[in-house]
Amino acid sequence: MDFELLYNFLETLQKNNSKEWMDTHRKEYHHVRDLYIKWLDHLNDKFLKIDKDYFDTPGKKAINRINNNLLFHPTKPIYKDHFGAGLDQKTKQGDFYIEIGLHQNLIAGGYWRPKKEILNSIREAIDYNGENLKAILEKESFKKLFGGLYTDHQLITAPKGYSMKHPHINLLRQKTFAVELTLTRKQVVSSGFEDTIITAYQEMLPFRRYLREAVSV
Repeated sequence: MDFELLYNFLETLQKNNSKEWMDTHRKEYHHVRDLYIKWLDHLNDKFLKIDKDYFDTPGKKAINRINNNLLFHPTKPIYKDHFGAGLDQKTKQGDFYIEIGLHQNLIAGGYWRPKKEILNSIREAIDYNGENLKAILEKESFKKLFGGLYTDHQLITAPKGYSMKHPHINLLRQKTFAVELTLTRKQVVSSGFEDTIITAYQEMLPFRRYLREAVSV
């Protein structure tokens, strides 16, 4: 995948962020998009070999729309400044997410502000065997790569049904259970980018498996 081509397209798009411009350059957009989908297909094949429980997610299913949702965010520009995709995507949450863009490049996974039912299931798992999740988060290689859980708002007090004296209260108060690795443009266009993605996937796998099991019981 020629990521410089992708960045150059996004730069031009952001300078001409209109439907009229996109309509005129639709062929160029589809060329970049097709290359990105082909690259996602390649990663999909890699992950199928790495993870026996991987959910087959072809590039066309994985890729996100480049249009912003103006119904809920009317002040945003028509088109995003990035290409995003969710692999291992059984549902729209809990997938392995890749975003390549002008202002942000990242690899992420887990549940970002999940709905109440899913959040309750994760908290029940933590109540039952939170030491397993804690061990995953405190593994040296995991901390080195991701730092820790994604920083988000926590509950001020304990969730309903739990005590502030619970041994895993800091985890129980979380509203988001996700991790991310941010990258530079230089890292994305480098020859080692694919290795970085594979390493991130493998290091994140125990964390995502824990969450997957928590929400499937």
